[in-house]
Amino acid sequence: MTKADTMDKRLAALDAVTGAAVFAIVEELYGLDLASATASPDAPRLGEAIDACLADNAGRPAGSALRAAINAACGVNLDALSALEGKRISLYSKGRWMLRADDDLFVVQTGDGDADVAIYPTGRYADIAGTRALPPELTEALVRLGYAVNGPAGCSYADPAGEAVPDAFKGRTMAALLDVIRRSFADV
Repeated sequence: MTKADTMDKRLAALDAVTGAAVFAIVEELYGLDLASATASPDAPRLGEAIDACLADNAGRPAGSALRAAINAACGVNLDALSALEGKRISLYSKGRWMLRADDDLFVVQTGDGDADVAIYPTGRYADIAGTRALPPELTEALVRLGYAVNGPAGCSYADPAGEAVPDAFKGRTMAALLDVIRRSFADV
């Protein structure tokens, strides 16, 4: 069962869904402390988004609605994190590890405001492949998406306008990574 599915079950089991309950479930399942976001500029939007979602759904919103509200308010896509778990991709974003496991092959690292992205191999990948260089087919796929090559061991992308990279671009990036993992590292 994915984290998103587990979140849905936990929410359904509550007598009353509150913002505090949502924050606790997200922290328990995803390891993300949304409550600490109260010190961030996104805090008012996050609280308002969750409150609006609760009000719009008579206090019984679907987990998907809450996850969408969280993503819209502070750019944390819990559905995407849930879908990527166990896919051998580490994700460093918003100044912290969102996903990370010892057997991950690649790191996706976003900068401030998600306006830039760097992709590089992990030590585990180097052990398996015998090189720190990205697979050529991954480099080619990333270049087609608009990434620049930063030597053999990584690629990066920066939004020309300094805006957050759109979810669709993130999705295409993850699809390229997952395709290489599926084709070349499924048995490792």
